[in-house]
Amino acid sequence: KCAHLRLACQREPKPYYMSKLWWCGITLLGLGEVGNFTAYGFAPVALVAPLGCVSVIGSAFISVLFLKKTMRAADILGGTLTITGTYLLVTFAPNVPQELTARRVQNYLVSWPFLVYSILEIMIFCILLYFYKRKAVKHMVVLLMMVALLASLTVIAVKAVASMITLSAKGKMQLTYSVFYIMTVLMATSCAFQVKFLNQAMHLYEATAVVPMNFVFFTTSAIISGVIFYREFQSAALLSVFMFLFGCLLSFLGVFVIARNTKKEHLQIPFIDCGHIPGQKLTGKIQPDSHSSHYGTLNNEDDSMKSQS
Repeated sequence: KCAHLRLACQREPKPYYMSKLWWCGITLLGLGEVGNFTAYGFAPVALVAPLGCVSVIGSAFISVLFLKKTMRAADILGGTLTITGTYLLVTFAPNVPQELTARRVQNYLVSWPFLVYSILEIMIFCILLYFYKRKAVKHMVVLLMMVALLASLTVIAVKAVASMITLSAKGKMQLTYSVFYIMTVLMATSCAFQVKFLNQAMHLYEATAVVPMNFVFFTTSAIISGVIFYREFQSAALLSVFMFLFGCLLSFLGVFVIARNTKKEHLQIPFIDCGHIPGQKLTGKIQPDSHSSHYGTLNNEDDSMKSQS
């Protein structure tokens, strides 16, 4: 976000991928994801994914330091709710150890719950992509929903790859199975498209709004994918499931409190000044009013200046 703001202030803005600051941010993000990748090899998806709320709280403080935002009481309250919810999530998350071998991953891939889930996810993603490409709908919810749908596949692939690497390091070789490389390609592809849509959202909207919303969508999709693909809550007690969901609710409430009343930041659309046309007065047709379907007229220079502002 800081890189985008600096580029926007330049007279001749360069593409974001030409910015050293942007690449620095992507590198730091990648290093953080290495830690996430390692965690998926040792813990359930439902436990690792909600811990992303640390980034929500961190982003609120980082925005104050680097983006010169103002720390509000709502940020402190939201952070408290999020930390409380995270404690419940960690305490009541499913703790069912399972040896995730390549053959087990293959069986999960062809199971009917995952096939139904995949078909529904593909259909929803295609609908959102249609509105994004054909209708030019770049609303934050549309962008982050596409990120979340891709993230569910990423989480499934990351856990499978990390678990097979962990077993191979322990002496049970899993890297000779084709499913390992299929999951690796799926992980890399889905991550690349996540960066594309998430970068679009960060470019158009406030970081303090994008990060919490992304956390909510990502966590929800990750938990659902863990339940359907890895069957993590299959033998969990009813009380544990209830407290886990209550922790999710507190975390989501916390991030919504943090994101409340944040103003969306849209790209500035400059007014096109066509100049004075010889022989023509300023009473001709102008750009249509945003709240009307017809063209208006300008009567004098003062009205022209008001329209431009």
